[in-house]
Amino acid sequence: MKNTYYITTPIYYVNDLPHIGHAYTTLSCDILARFKRLDDFDVFFLTGTDEHGQKVETAANNKNVKPHDFVDEVSQNFKNLLNCMNFSTDDFIRTTEKRHIKSCHKIWNALIDNGHIYLGKYAGWYAVRDEAFFLESELIDGKAPSGAPVEWVEEPSYFFNLSKWQDELLSFYDENKDFISPISRRNEILSFVKGGLKDLSVSRTSFSWGVNVPNDDNHIMYVWLDALTNYLSACNYSEDDKKDFFSKYWPANIHMVGKDIIRFHAVYWPAFLMAAKLPLPKKIFAHGWWTNEGNKISKSLGNVINPFEIVEKYGIDQVRYFLMREVPFGNDGDFSNSQLVNRVNSDLANSYGNLFQRVVSMICKNCDEEVPLKPKNFKIEDLILINSIKDHIDDYRFLIDNQKFDQYLKNIWITISNANKYVDEQAPWSLKKSDFSRMEDVLYILLETVRQVSILLQPFMPVSSKAILDHLKIADDERDFKSLGKMYEGGINISTPLPLFPRIN
Repeated sequence: MKNTYYITTPIYYVNDLPHIGHAYTTLSCDILARFKRLDDFDVFFLTGTDEHGQKVETAANNKNVKPHDFVDEVSQNFKNLLNCMNFSTDDFIRTTEKRHIKSCHKIWNALIDNGHIYLGKYAGWYAVRDEAFFLESELIDGKAPSGAPVEWVEEPSYFFNLSKWQDELLSFYDENKDFISPISRRNEILSFVKGGLKDLSVSRTSFSWGVNVPNDDNHIMYVWLDALTNYLSACNYSEDDKKDFFSKYWPANIHMVGKDIIRFHAVYWPAFLMAAKLPLPKKIFAHGWWTNEGNKISKSLGNVINPFEIVEKYGIDQVRYFLMREVPFGNDGDFSNSQLVNRVNSDLANSYGNLFQRVVSMICKNCDEEVPLKPKNFKIEDLILINSIKDHIDDYRFLIDNQKFDQYLKNIWITISNANKYVDEQAPWSLKKSDFSRMEDVLYILLETVRQVSILLQPFMPVSSKAILDHLKIADDERDFKSLGKMYEGGINISTPLPLFPRIN
């Protein structure tokens, strides 16, 4: 039986169009999902849209449409992003779906039954943009820490006894050092929880667009309790006759989030789950934000990066590669068109693409378009090159499991660089005249290196990797990581390929 791997993006708030941040988060999850599938895991990869709350209701009213019609339209934009970026999701959850509403009611009733929700009155500051409550001490110049405006709210409310869970949360963090990553986010959460937790308002009465509280139609559930429950909904949490699916995948292996919503995932969510007597996810990873050419991204500045436009301009794999290679995952990064062009031209066109083009062209020209057979004997320089990938697959597993995507790519490009040096050092064009058999061995070694590199690059650049593996006539069932242990046999006919990564001027 295969090991399972359940990975989630946050569900995206539908008050606006998808931007580079949404693409970035889902891309990181897609890479994890694709890698784990190639490593023989049974993967469940979830994304979706968060469609309730005051902010959505306001956005719909501003457009003079019903909230349901509004969320239908905007949710579709996020589904379109999946195709645009070639994401391999297994499910797309919407918080307006019946399965989700049933799960919300189920977890609410569990919290009630276990004595962790009580009725009271909320009076305090609320930021509609963040859908979050703030203490007076947390405000900065009269605004939320995010800069969002706040408003004073007084209304009847159900409360979750969050304060009760402070010690249990701290004990859990201590026992599970990798639960929150990277370390800067872990330290942020530890500081927040040690500072003292207040009971959390978990219902609202001043607007109507949301999940009704069971047995009290005057209240709707707080949008974050509603939203976080999506991770259970997609696992059939509410379906008693489908418990095998829930037990198979829950708890999640990783929730991937932006750093702005780490508190909801690393404090509120585990407390809700503890109170409902449900297992906790194994890891929360909060990545950084992007700027645009050095400037903070905002609608008011008109510099929001549209993922559909940059994919159309530069190509899917080119954009995927740049986003994962440019900065260490977890840090903030700067989106620069010139730097993206430099990466495409230097790393993809001149290095990886050129290696493939160069080697295949030499085989076509010098070996009658037939890949040489696997050599009977290897020289030490041959073994150093062809073993540099397959002997280090555990290193790549470590980098993926610790979300070190940029280092993964750097390591592969060391091999690509070494392969290009090997071409120059071995000089097959000279060997053609002096030692034809050695020339064939050299070309085989290079093509075997390209095969291994392309197998390992599938999670990052699936289109380009597929094109190379197709060109080498590698069978579909010989593209997983087990196949790295078996060398290419050669002896197949190939043709001169078109350039995979045209240079961008």
